[in-house]
Parts: sequence; C-alpha cells; structure tokens
Amino acid sequence: MRVQDLMTRQVHSCRSSDSLEQAAQLMWNFDCGCVAVCDGDGASRLLGMITDRDICMSALFEGRALKDLHVSEAMSRSLQTCRVSDALGKAERIMQAARIRRLPVLDEQDALVGVISLADLAREAARERTRRGKEITETEVGDTLASICASPQHSAGA
Repeated sequence: MRVQDLMTRQVHSCRSSDSLEQAAQLMWNFDCGCVAVCDGDGASRLLGMITDRDICMSALFEGRALKDLHVSEAMSRSLQTCRVSDALGKAERIMQAARIRRLPVLDEQDALVGVISLADLAREAARERTRRGKEITETEVGDTLASICASPQHSAGA
C-alpha cells in the first residue's frame, strides 16, 4: 500500500503573511490540528506547516493577540515530507525520526497534494487487524506514537 492510498487529499492552507488568528480559525472550521503554509493564491508550493500548538506557544511567548502575529513568526520551516508513491512504512519511519504526527505529501513536481497522519496509519492498522498480509500493524503504530511522544534530550542547564 502506498501513501496515496491513505492520505487526506483535501489539505487546508494559509499564507505566511496571514495572521495566527486566521490560521487558528481555519483549524477550528475544518477540525484539524495543522494547516500547510503555501505561497501565492492557492499555490501548492509548501513553505511550512503550522500547528495549533505553534499558535498557542507563539501567543504565550510573544504576549500579543493572535490577530497581531503572523504565521511566518510561528510556522515550522524545517519540513519532513514524503511522496505519493512512498510505501506506508517509509512515511511511518519519517514520522518516527522527526517526531511528528502529520506528514505533508508531495507529488513528482514537489506540489503539496495531501497529508498523511498517525491517525490515518492507526485506522489502517485497525482495518488490517484480521488480515494475513498486513501493511501496518497496531504495534507499529504504537511504536511510532511512542517515538513521537518521547521526551527530547535536554542538556542540564540549557
């Protein structure tokens, strides 16, 4: 099974110049925990991702209203991605290594075409519970979640 078989194809996006209030409103409207940050009007060139946690932490540390902060100030620019043709196992390994729950999916032209999430993998593992040839198991999903949730190593006094 390939990433394209499980990914969410309708990806909500914002611009880096949008306010954090606008990004948060998108997440609320579409019941999602992150949105892609893309350039231009409806362009699919991925610049970054912003999560609900990014928004909360930015507001806390900046001490300003969401309407006064821009997506560019809080978004993650360090991106991990996968391809539509990648195997599910590859996407899962990327999530584990990067400690992320959602992975943007790019096509051959590097355009954003979807997102695959840990929840997508968990639902597939549950569906495959009774199958012989499994693409992904619940144990593997559990291991991925454990990797994502592991505490980062902080040095003393840092």
